[in-house]
Amino acid sequence: MKASLSFCFFVALLFLSLAARGQTTADAKQNKYDAAMAAHPPQKAALRSALLPGLGQIYNNKIWKVPIVYGALATSGAIFFYNLNNYQDTRFAFRVKYNMRVNGTDSALFSKIKPNLQPLPEESLKYYRNQFRRDIDYSALFFLVLWGLNVVDAAVDAHLKSFDVGNDLSLRIAPGYSETAATHGLSLRLTIGK
Repeated sequence: MKASLSFCFFVALLFLSLAARGQTTADAKQNKYDAAMAAHPPQKAALRSALLPGLGQIYNNKIWKVPIVYGALATSGAIFFYNLNNYQDTRFAFRVKYNMRVNGTDSALFSKIKPNLQPLPEESLKYYRNQFRRDIDYSALFFLVLWGLNVVDAAVDAHLKSFDVGNDLSLRIAPGYSETAATHGLSLRLTIGK
């Protein structure tokens, strides 16, 4: 019993050592793409861009994209604050006019309503308040989507870092036989490499 158990243990160690040796030879024969991915991992670019917008683009040496990223995020942020300020103003005006009509109070606060909102009726103020509230949600959503696109751009750009666009790419039209259609005709042939 002990002999068979030690024999099984010995065989398991032998298989593990052979498997480990096979992995090291496979790792040593990495192709050019795998070596580029190990030197410049896309996960690192995506993480940097998720933490701070534009940092992944800087990591990928695409500095010219940083103003585009910040311009898009700043625009959506400015729209968010524009909608937020107008929402607060219309909400205040609606509340004051509603309390004046229903409770007969807050007439002293009427002078604090912005001049462009004072002549508007309650229904219009309620409509504008709801409109600005919806636009706040949309602008926050657009900000998050743009941030996510920044992360996706950094990851895709890092993946394409090892993509070779050399002179050995060619596209030509040639006559030939199509096995799938079982006919002769013209075909586009893409030659990559040698």
